Amino acid sequence: MKTKLSQALSSRIPKILLVSSTIAFTGCGQNAQHEHTSTDLQTPIKKQAQVAQQAGKINLRILETSDLHTNIMDYDYYQSRVDPRIGLARTASLIKQHSNVDNVVLVDNGDLLQGSPMGDFIAHGFKHSNRLTDTHPAYKAMNTLNYSVGNIGNHEFNYGLDFLKQALSGAEFPYISANVLCKSDCWDNLKPGDNLFKPYLIEQKTVTDEHGNQHQLNIGYIGFVPPQILLWDKQNLDGRVDVLGIVESAEKFIPQMKAEGADIIVAIPHSGVGTPEAPTNVNDENATWALTLVDDIDAITFGHSHSVFPSATFEGLTGADLDKGTINGVAAVMPGRWGDNLGLIDLTLEQDGDSWKVVDSRAKALPIFDSKAASPELVAADASIHKAIAKEHQQTIDYVSQPIGHATSDMYSYLSLVQDDPTVQIVANAQIWKLKQNLPQQLKHLPVLSAASPFKAGGRHSTSADKDSYVQVAKGKLTYKNAADLYLYPNTLVAVKVTGAQVKDWLECSANQFNQIDPSSTAPQSLINWNDHRTYNFDVIDGEQGSLTYQIDVTQPNRFDGNCKLVDANANRIKSLSYMQNGKLLSGDAFAKQEFIVASNNYRAFGQKFAGTGSKHVVLELPDTNREALAQYISAETEKNGSVDPGADNNWDFANISTNTKLDIRFETQSSEQAEQFIKQYQQRKMTKLNDTDELGFAVYQIDLTEH
Repeated sequence: MKTKLSQALSSRIPKILLVSSTIAFTGCGQNAQHEHTSTDLQTPIKKQAQVAQQAGKINLRILETSDLHTNIMDYDYYQSRVDPRIGLARTASLIKQHSNVDNVVLVDNGDLLQGSPMGDFIAHGFKHSNRLTDTHPAYKAMNTLNYSVGNIGNHEFNYGLDFLKQALSGAEFPYISANVLCKSDCWDNLKPGDNLFKPYLIEQKTVTDEHGNQHQLNIGYIGFVPPQILLWDKQNLDGRVDVLGIVESAEKFIPQMKAEGADIIVAIPHSGVGTPEAPTNVNDENATWALTLVDDIDAITFGHSHSVFPSATFEGLTGADLDKGTINGVAAVMPGRWGDNLGLIDLTLEQDGDSWKVVDSRAKALPIFDSKAASPELVAADASIHKAIAKEHQQTIDYVSQPIGHATSDMYSYLSLVQDDPTVQIVANAQIWKLKQNLPQQLKHLPVLSAASPFKAGGRHSTSADKDSYVQVAKGKLTYKNAADLYLYPNTLVAVKVTGAQVKDWLECSANQFNQIDPSSTAPQSLINWNDHRTYNFDVIDGEQGSLTYQIDVTQPNRFDGNCKLVDANANRIKSLSYMQNGKLLSGDAFAKQEFIVASNNYRAFGQKFAGTGSKHVVLELPDTNREALAQYISAETEKNGSVDPGADNNWDFANISTNTKLDIRFETQSSEQAEQFIKQYQQRKMTKLNDTDELGFAVYQIDLTEH
């Protein structure tokens, strides 16, 4: 009998190469075992004797949080104000509202321990003492909500394995991850090849049917993390663990779960939707679509990509029913990020012999805030969450309020996708400054460049909350929270050695940020490629004092796609690329042959995505985070000059479009008086604000690329 996956390969996708090899990546952390109504591995569950009369239907509700990124409070630490659009404190109110049914379970999909100043504060304390002196505030909050299980996300590894192990010990619910294996130096007497976490669990839950009769329902949960964790957290994980593919692990363990008595199986992949093109690719980061083809998965609570499913974002996705919230008939939900949505799946079960089967399902994401509603705050904060972490909340406020220096001008990222920008410039300057202090003697003869990207530039343009996801650091006194706003992630500073030819291809991939513009069309054309390119992959490469310059010709097709895969070898968007060295201009072949040192971060340097990246190119790894280097640079410049100047050197621009056609090229940014005034003052090209905002509340501007 064919499986759903094999049927898909033979009918939907006939030309896919099956990939059977495992991928060796890393990720580690064995959670302390909790008392929980679940089975140990390979321990079959005894089924209830089948009643003579057919039982009534069971309605089971599954609630999901995901990608909280330590946004536990409904508070913006960067702007020092309550933010009703984010935070588990608000999501908790939704959880309690929608738990008023007979049968409900709650799961978390991971990316919990990193991503907000509170997460940084806790990790900072651990770094200086190598121990957590108290339960992590994320778990102080979550332990009040009766979670059934948590899954490990990729950002759980950001602060190292020792931190992860100690943090997880505070969770009063179990953790799972099926595809992370011990490689060496593991804890709890694990041997190479053992799962670092419990790969799955089966919860024996007493449920009530529609007639009020009670039954035992055996709910299986299985979790996954992207195989790319080794690339993203190489410094923490290298040599410690291996990672299997997501679908590969599902096909290994789900038959075991059914054999051990699981009535239904809920998959919890920390993985985005993905595409139907290659559902057997063992390396897939986003594999949810492929998991819907794995036999015996009844529901999927997923995350990772910070989107909302079901929603109009996924209109046209093969196999998706957005009204029911299914993919290939499997109920699936993804609840955004930072607690802005709660995932909800309702399953209807009927008795099937001595087991149960899903006969109907619906899934939806429930927002905590609706900017279009008369009363946009759809829920109030849960007081018990506020109370649970009141101490850590105040400590975080104190932590981010530490002064580090003074800035001569505003640093807002409203224009960071359409021109050189101060929020990217100051990071580039800091990375060059820090790297040059630490370069070994044998590399000092090479010119130093810096790759930096806008981390907060409209989010992913997928939810209404994204319109406020911009860096907003005003001139004057700077504190640590400003450095955290400018550099969102706890990456570490890493340098690679590259050729000029690789620099060009690096920039060619970055230029995928822009859609191709038709110079003969009068129709409105969107400049920003929101769908296929994340803004944190829009690297601007700069040299000291603007010594590297280039232009981007958006009338040309892309040479690479958003994953830096070659799509058109004849395409060239990067024009006039040159470097001024000792008064001599390098361009063309001379530039292509020149070697450079590029300051970047561990995520980029080890990622193997952009040209010139990967471990073979890495020449220096510093223990400092990029954010720490930025704070140090601001302090040093302030001490030396009285302030730091973040002004953009405008080393890149769009190439002018030569056409007789009146073009209507548009981009989106924040809709606010502050943004409007900033754009009027700093625009390098003519920009005209249109009257209406878009469907997500972004301001829409026309930009003139025909003259400069």
